[in-house]
Order: sequence, then C-alpha cells, then structure tokens
Amino acid sequence: MKIIRTKDYEDMSRKAAGVIAAQVVLKPDSILGLATGSTPIGAYKQLIAWGRAGDLDFSEIRTFNLDEYRGLTRDNDQSYFYFMRHNFMDGAGIPVERTDIPDGSEPDAERECARYDAAIRAAGGIDLQLLGMGHNGHIGFNEPADEFPKGTHCVDLTASTIEANKRFFASEADVPRQAYTMGIQTIMSARKVLVAVSGEDKADIVYKAFFGPVTPLVPASILQMHPDVIVVADEAALSRCKL
Repeated sequence: MKIIRTKDYEDMSRKAAGVIAAQVVLKPDSILGLATGSTPIGAYKQLIAWGRAGDLDFSEIRTFNLDEYRGLTRDNDQSYFYFMRHNFMDGAGIPVERTDIPDGSEPDAERECARYDAAIRAAGGIDLQLLGMGHNGHIGFNEPADEFPKGTHCVDLTASTIEANKRFFASEADVPRQAYTMGIQTIMSARKVLVAVSGEDKADIVYKAFFGPVTPLVPASILQMHPDVIVVADEAALSRCKL
C-alpha cells in the first residue's frame, strides 16, 4: 500500500486525478471503476479540465460505478446515474453506452446484481477502482458486517450512512434505505485501487482501516490485502497516522 500525503482537499483532488490520468494515458481503453459522493468531485473536475485542454482522451474508456440507490430512477436528481452524468461523464464526453451503473429502478435485486457482475466480467474486469470511504469504513455501500460480501448485492443502509447522506435530500425520510453495490470481492479483483480521503472527521477511520486489524467490521481494512493500492489523503485525514 502506498500512501500519498497531501496538503488539503484541492491538493488531494489533483493528485488523485493524476493517478487516474496516468492510467488512461498508459491504457487508453481502460476499464475504470468510479465512485460518487463529495470526495471525488474535485478529481472529476480536474480530469474534465485536462480533457478539455487536450491532455487526456476519454473516448476509449469504459466505466462501472460502485453503487446506486435502490428505488431511484436514473432521471432522479439524487440518483448516482444523474450524479455521474452531471459531475463527470458529460463534461468528459463519455457517452452513456460506455458507462454502466446498477439500475436502481430494477425491483428484482437478484437479477440486477447478477447482470452487473456479468457485465464487469464480460468487460475483462476493472483496471483501476476509485474509492471513497465512509465514517464507518464502508467502501461502496459495503457496510460493517460479520463477513465480507463477495459480488454485487442489495444492502440495507446503516443509520450512520443515512445520516451522512441526508444532506443531499430534502429530508432524512427521503433517503433510500437500500442500495445496490459492488461486493468486496469485485472491488478486490480490480488490478489497481485508488482511495481518496479528506478531512479530520475521517482521521479515526483512516487509522483503523489502514493500520488496524483486517476485519469486516471495518470494510475498507480488506484493502490492506490488495497488491496495488494507492491512498491519497490530506493531512487532516492522516492526522492520527505516523508515516
């Protein structure tokens, strides 16, 4: 595991974008696993800027997203499909047909999860998987549990995750209670993993995830077992870690 300490969120965003850009330059037809949430927005903005300047070409890449709220249609402005179109895909000029996100409007969880895993396998697997990390150590929507889930699955969101996400909705009652998410095995099968973390409020979980025991009670801790992980984190997020 390689840990890159950055000054602040802006510096973290540029360096995380740099890792993704290097992947695209080295392999223009890369399969990218992407994440939503506030953390990667700065990196997406930087990638878009480099693309518009002619420094990056996204025309051959394919993308798969970590997760999607169950019960939201793709035109819902709180869906992750909408988020990705608005915050990255449209700006980077990536057509819809080269992106895949779990279909939250599909009521048959078993069918949708099987479809998604099959699509990732058919694409040849993920070259680089971008991750954020929740306050409880979740990656994707893999919440603390007694075991590490393997493939894409439907998960009940914890109270802490609902609390963290309610700022994006009109009220807490509007936050979906379930989501479709890639499983830990799918994430760990990516050839490279990039974790972006920012803020002092993440300091405790960063320490537990990357310097504590590997346990499904801290889902991100499994990344200690991956052969190629880059963590890009600002000073605040790494404040408990002695590097």
